[in-house]
Amino acid sequence: MRLAKRTENNPVRAEMSGSPAMISLSDVCKSFVAHGDRVTVLENLSLSVAKGEFLAIVGPSGSGKSTLLNIIAGIEPPSSGTIHYDGKPMRGVSTHVGYLTQHDSLLPWRTVAENIAVPLEIRHVLRHESQAQVSAIVRTVGLSGFERHHPRQLSGGMRKRVMLARTLVYDPETILMDEPFGPLDAQLKTVLQGELLRLWSNSRKTIVFVTHDIVEAITLADRVVVLSSRPGRIKLIEHISLDRPRDVHGVRFLPAFEDHYRRLWDSIEVDVRREASR
Repeated sequence: MRLAKRTENNPVRAEMSGSPAMISLSDVCKSFVAHGDRVTVLENLSLSVAKGEFLAIVGPSGSGKSTLLNIIAGIEPPSSGTIHYDGKPMRGVSTHVGYLTQHDSLLPWRTVAENIAVPLEIRHVLRHESQAQVSAIVRTVGLSGFERHHPRQLSGGMRKRVMLARTLVYDPETILMDEPFGPLDAQLKTVLQGELLRLWSNSRKTIVFVTHDIVEAITLADRVVVLSSRPGRIKLIEHISLDRPRDVHGVRFLPAFEDHYRRLWDSIEVDVRREASR
């Protein structure tokens, strides 16, 4: 995968060279009515995500990052504008998208294997097929031997692995991730970042990854999108020039990493400081 080594200031020109768009948003706006007032969360947002791309989205709190993921998933419709998935207009919840949120949504009364099997049960996959798929994904995410454990018996990192396995088990084309590693300590986060890059490298799923962490965004992504404070607009699209495969431990010490970090921080700093002062 060859990446353009430059910063993209035109958000409409978002595709990676030579790759078709899996997700396309054009002039998307989203507003809500809260306490009798209309609040605009996203405004005039246009963006395309290429098939097989790893896209990260950063921005201050309240910039509409999670709302944008909900729109891409089809959970929420845009107030105006259009969204296409694989060239077709989005209508309702997409069955081609897996969604991993920051919140722990494991069912405490179910074992690891039973939690992972939930989306297969919803799709009425035959029992023997479901067991085979669960066993395969358990090995993939490094949970072998813990299939009969309940969530309360697992560490925070292992619970995240279960949630990731549950997202991957039905083989979605696209994976949306909303700060999945946010609450974890730095060492565990680094380990799971490496695991995620390994899984993505093997599958080349399309991933849209929301994070507050600029370092994490640069470490993982092909491109990083910066959203402004509310209403969220695209301020910058940074193409990450770091070679793949990436060493998540050492990549942040490269000179190119520092250049990307500086440009992204310069773009986001004013909005972050404004939000912190409120």
